[in-house]
Amino acid sequence: MTTILNVKVDPKIKMKAKKIAAEMGVSLSAVVNAYLRDLIRTETLFVSMRHARPSEWLMEAIRESEEDMKNGRVESFKSGKEAVDFLRKRRLASKSR
Repeated sequence: MTTILNVKVDPKIKMKAKKIAAEMGVSLSAVVNAYLRDLIRTETLFVSMRHARPSEWLMEAIRESEEDMKNGRVESFKSGKEAVDFLRKRRLASKSR
């Protein structure tokens, strides 16, 4: 027994996915079923970002972070508590100025 699942999908995405599925010799329905079975089995949603490219803003932030690390402008903590204590001390120091 099967049931019908109605899902709103961008028509272009549906056509591209259907074409790729057909090239692999399976239906789009089989692809959706496989993804749903995998979701149930792993309780994990896997989304590939293989073709995604980071924004220029993110690349600049990474460059700045690398520069800060290179020049010793970073703090490292062994625990969340240690980080919070550091921030509290820093806040108190800035208030006393």
